[in-house]
This record gives sequence, C-alpha cells and structure tokens, in this order.
Amino acid sequence: MLIKGQVALVTGAASGLGAATARHLAEQGAKVGVLDYDHERAKTVAAEIDGFAVQVDVSDEAAVDGAIGAVAEHFGQAARIAVSCAGVGSAARIVGREGKTSGDVFERTLRVNLFGTYYVMSHAAKRMMELEPLADDERGVIVNTSSVAYQDGQLGQSAYAASKGAVASMCLPAAREFARFGIRVVAIAPGLFHTPMMEGLPKEVTDEITANIPFPHRLGAPSEYALLADQIITNPFLNGTTIRLDGAVRLPPR
Repeated sequence: MLIKGQVALVTGAASGLGAATARHLAEQGAKVGVLDYDHERAKTVAAEIDGFAVQVDVSDEAAVDGAIGAVAEHFGQAARIAVSCAGVGSAARIVGREGKTSGDVFERTLRVNLFGTYYVMSHAAKRMMELEPLADDERGVIVNTSSVAYQDGQLGQSAYAASKGAVASMCLPAAREFARFGIRVVAIAPGLFHTPMMEGLPKEVTDEITANIPFPHRLGAPSEYALLADQIITNPFLNGTTIRLDGAVRLPPR
C-alpha cells in the first residue's frame, strides 16, 4: 500500500517508537492521528506533523472506539493504516519478597499491552472493512508491537513477556481472519531501543545493556522501528508474521 494520502493512526504516538512512526508516516504523505494517554505531548507531536491528536486510554475499549472514530471524522475517512505502539513495561517477580504476589502488575500490563492492542486492531479493522479496496484488493494494514521478550523474557518480566507473547501469537489468526477483507496484520518485536524508558538509565547501565547487542553495537533508534513499519505497509506480501528488530540480541536470564 502506498502511504501517501492515506489516513493512519498511531497509538503511543507522543514519544518513543510511536512518535517516530507518526513523524515518518507524515513525511511519507500520510494524514496521521496521534493517539496517546498524554494528550499534551500528543498535541505537540501532532502540531509538528499537521496531524490530529486524540487522548485515549487504550485499555478502555469504548475510549479506543471513540478515538478511532474521531480520527475518521477529522480526516473524512477511516484509517487504512493502524500502528499500535502504546504499552507499559512494568517489572515484578511472580512471587516477590516476603511472599508478595504480583497479580495487580500482571493484570495492568495485559490490559494495556494486550487488551489495548486487541481493541485498537478490532476497531480499526471494523472500519477498514467498509472502505473501498485499493490495488491488489487491499483495504488496510495493521502493525502491532510485540517485543523480543516474548521469546527471551528475563527474570521479572513474566507479565511483560506474556503480554507481548500474546500480541505475537494473535498475529497469524488475525491475518487469516481479515484476509478476505484485504487487511494485513504484522507484528514487530523490537529489541533494546533508545526510548524514554532507556533515557532515564545511568550510562553504566546503558553500556551494560548494549554490550549484549552483537551488531550494530548500540541501542536501536526509534526511526528504525518506523522504517520497518513503513516497509510492512508498502510490501503487500508481508502478512501474518512477527518480525524481530533487534541487532541479533538474545536477552540473558537477567
């Protein structure tokens, strides 16, 4: 699918991977809905790219439906491109000190990372189905964000790994379900990227983290995630798979 002239929506678009993707899609000529829980930062990104900012909690299905509808109303057409980057990275042991369990962390992580992705995918696809097909009978593309943690989950990442593993696992059945409507679904599993979460770490910690990345021997750039999202959107034969974007890293146990 050609990006130019299409309506796109990106969640988690106020910072990190989402902001980079929103900017990149706008540079390619898309009309971008900038969706994020942090409305002020979303408005800042939207102002840079002539986009449309919408505040949304992706764990709230009604809010997701309303936000996606607002993007369609603003641009006069439903989005053909949906990229889910919203997520949380809370870490906790299953059973921590003094026998404290972490069910609250598990539930919150899945509600944002998994349920949020599912809600965005389902409500975006519902609207894509009603659009006229383009060349190759394509109506839309959905890009979801998994993580290398779905295969390499570290100690304390059970909730995060479970949420991202589920995002990866639902990619193929979703692609199969939406195939007859001309809607593709692909997931990206990023490795260690230079995001706001990483920016807050001391240099020695960052150096220790990057020591495990074979090549390039550095953190990934959000623009590299955006470039892969671009390639997924524009390559019509990419469908139903999860692509690791990680510099060949394999995370150690801790």
